[in-house]
Amino acid sequence: MKKTFKLTDEKIKPARLVEAVKHEVRKYLKRERRRNLPAGTDYWDFDCKFGATEADSKKIHVKEIDECINQAEADKLESFYLEIIAKAATRGQAPADE
Repeated sequence: MKKTFKLTDEKIKPARLVEAVKHEVRKYLKRERRRNLPAGTDYWDFDCKFGATEADSKKIHVKEIDECINQAEADKLESFYLEIIAKAATRGQAPADE
């Protein structure tokens, strides 16, 4: 998902727009996690970027998405860019106790 979300609308309050964006992001993450994994992988990992525009977006962790959206609302941004790319990953093995 590579998308610029708008936080201004003449008919909809900004708080409702923020909730709609968060809902869309959660729905996307849930849908991606349901996909079948390729052989040899354990889980779906996500590469995320967030910023006021695509050019000045910075890498963030998937858990920080809601915080960044809330910060964009607090800063009264008119729009923001969010990129979420799913990739299959394998968990690292814990060292065996001897």
